[in-house]
Amino acid sequence: MQIVDSHCHIDRVDLDAFGGSIESMLAHAGELSVNKFLCVCIDLEHFDQVHNLALEYPNIFSSVGVHPTETNCKDPSIEELLVYAKSDSVIAIGETGLDYFHVKKEEADWQRDRFRRHIKASNESGKPMIIHMRDAKEDTIRILTEEKAEAGVMHCFSEDWETAQAALDLGFYISFSGILTFNSAQSLREVALKVPAERLLVETDSPYLTPSPFRGRPNSPAYTYYVVEKLAEIRNTSIDEMATTTTNNFNQLFFS
Repeated sequence: MQIVDSHCHIDRVDLDAFGGSIESMLAHAGELSVNKFLCVCIDLEHFDQVHNLALEYPNIFSSVGVHPTETNCKDPSIEELLVYAKSDSVIAIGETGLDYFHVKKEEADWQRDRFRRHIKASNESGKPMIIHMRDAKEDTIRILTEEKAEAGVMHCFSEDWETAQAALDLGFYISFSGILTFNSAQSLREVALKVPAERLLVETDSPYLTPSPFRGRPNSPAYTYYVVEKLAEIRNTSIDEMATTTTNNFNQLFFS
């Protein structure tokens, strides 16, 4: 069985909580059948750190992008993103998107401009996008539509079915994180039941959003297993089957 963590920040994981090294953390993940990882970039200042992990470890891949809430950093041009995206180890553009929780909508023109640049870079490079969306579902879908976004994933999805359907209609995948295991997430579990099997992905977003049964403790890619377990329970299938489905979907999106 293979499980893929389609969105993690390995460069930010508390390694001391998982044996003290990248190798020990990866070994722990392997014990839970999690053995492929997309380490996601959130600013250009740390791109080399993220990218070097992908260059050193054959089962780690990276992205390039600037997160919508990052402000004390370089704002990328389309051309810069395309230069970084030339590496074979870079398989995605992002994390990008909109976040009106941290920035008021009426003050977020710069965020929307940044988002559009990432979409253009994704379309030109042919590498799928990783979308962050918080309190901004209407504008996120609108801009993706206007810019004719070609491929990507709605990462750490926590919105309603209507938003999921709009993203699916655009050809995007839907990725579920440890939020799916939270007691408060019943409405999200109902969404997860409706998403077509061929569009499902799983992730940890580690070191954030530790799933049950480890809430309150450090998170790592190993715990993607518990997201797969919960998704299998919701959809009345086996863990093996859900692992196979989400792994195939990951490969279809990022390597086909």
